[in-house]
Amino acid sequence: MRLTRRESLALGAGAGLIGLLPRGAAAQELTVEAVLRDPDAPVLGNPEGDVTVVEYFDYQCPYCKAMHPVLKDVLAEDGNLRLVMKDWPIFGAPSVRASQLALGAHGLGAYEAAMEALMTTQGRLSQRQVDAVVSGVVPAKEALRAYRRNRKTWDGLMERNAYQAIALGFRGTPGFAVETVIYDGALDREMLKAAIAEVRRG
Repeated sequence: MRLTRRESLALGAGAGLIGLLPRGAAAQELTVEAVLRDPDAPVLGNPEGDVTVVEYFDYQCPYCKAMHPVLKDVLAEDGNLRLVMKDWPIFGAPSVRASQLALGAHGLGAYEAAMEALMTTQGRLSQRQVDAVVSGVVPAKEALRAYRRNRKTWDGLMERNAYQAIALGFRGTPGFAVETVIYDGALDREMLKAAIAEVRRG
């Protein structure tokens, strides 16, 4: 599914999803700036890159995990991409725990390592497994403490992510924005590179 920003906003407004929006969503506004440049969202790749790719993802989503090596490879090959990671934990308590610990790790300077470790897991996870995986990077208790110290920031970020994902019409994870073009679902390498090239062509 490929939508321009204007089309995606129309879909979100008319999709009957208002009851699914998180608390506080009514006070939010869906803008290009909010999607591409949320100051709290972790950014990988080149922070000054000329193209921004945004991924809405869940650590238990098999499609997110399968596509992650492709994202990493394209990011490494290109050198001029900003990859904005938007935690959208929709697969239950272990997903929420994974996002909390990864964002806590972000506060400790270990987000990318924690995220990579979680993305290499297979299948559904328990909260105990999540803790064990993150503890291979940074002690889970430390990550959780760091998350709790900044809970308002991280909870607010995940609330905004969920609001945006639903308003953009995503039916699940992953969901992507390549600058102002929306892609609902996983992209293969060729599709991703073509999307980036199209943005650069203007």
